[in-house]
Amino acid sequence: MSPRLVPAPISLVFSEATNDREAYDREYQQLSESDDNPINKWLKLAKARGDTAETDPVLLNLVVELHNKLDALERFLKDEQPVRVSLINEADIDAIGFEHFSIKEAMLEEGKEYYGRVEMPVHPKRDIGIFFKAESNKLASIIKIHERDEKEWGSYMTARERVLIREARENKK
Repeated sequence: MSPRLVPAPISLVFSEATNDREAYDREYQQLSESDDNPINKWLKLAKARGDTAETDPVLLNLVVELHNKLDALERFLKDEQPVRVSLINEADIDAIGFEHFSIKEAMLEEGKEYYGRVEMPVHPKRDIGIFFKAESNKLASIIKIHERDEKEWGSYMTARERVLIREARENKK
């Protein structure tokens, strides 16, 4: 039985996981901690202490995001690039499911494990690390993804599904 997939235009860079497993594991952990900058750590502590109870959560998140954008702009102006491992292949993901995705071109070897970075088209934009196994030359199943990234992946899939339903409804009229 093939998995239910929803069209979603996402970029992926990947390599076979056995090429440099230790480096891929290290980057995978770093990508999950990339939101742990000083302002986000401060916000987590403030929320834990209850210091944000009387603060508008939307406004607070916008201010934090503004701070993060300023940090990103500063890194750009200083030409500081995040250190990422080199991955060999680039592909376009054309459809995603909760635990699967498919790529446009046949680039995978069935049964092999891969590590990849996915550029999530959500706010705030960021890369997520995933380990996946090829079920065919185009279809892959996700075997390792951080919990927060999995929620974001699922939310994005659901949002894409809603857009498609809305478009189908409008085309019927």
